[in-house]
Amino acid sequence: LIFASCATVGIEKVQYDVVEKSRAIEVREYKPYLVAETLVDSDFKEAGNVAFRRLFNYISGDNQAKESIAMTAPVNQQAQSEKIAMTAPVTQQASGDKYAVSFVMPAKYTLETLPKPTDPAVTVKEIPGYKAAVIRYSGTWSTKRYESKRAQLETYMKENGLSAVGEPIWARYDPPFQLWFLRRNEVVIP
Repeated sequence: LIFASCATVGIEKVQYDVVEKSRAIEVREYKPYLVAETLVDSDFKEAGNVAFRRLFNYISGDNQAKESIAMTAPVNQQAQSEKIAMTAPVTQQASGDKYAVSFVMPAKYTLETLPKPTDPAVTVKEIPGYKAAVIRYSGTWSTKRYESKRAQLETYMKENGLSAVGEPIWARYDPPFQLWFLRRNEVVIP
């Protein structure tokens, strides 16, 4: 158990400040950060599995510099939104079967110093700072558990006058071999 629970102790995580807290729910101010991202045309459950190999290859040296990049946390997954031009209004709509899956890059890098991916399906980009409502939970990576926690977070937001400005993000902090009851997971809604 000690080995399993120490798996993410030394892993760099996204920086944020907690603005308010209510049990398992926090409102956070995230600092800007870089990600390596891939878009996956798959269902919610399989998207993480399909994307993991691409992104893991990138941080393992499948990049123009042939450089290994330290693992960070969390691994993020969110429905890919698309701007659709209309006469009025212009809206964002989840495409339903595509997900953006990303690895957070270590803070020592900038867009200029981060190795360029050799796989055209992997891109690197900066995520600007943002405010988000977050619910933290442990346990399995099941769709049912994610949906339950997302609904709980959306209820909290509604009750506290918070409006979503982006798609929910499923953040996973631990490797697949971590014991399920020790896993740190979050639903993050900008």
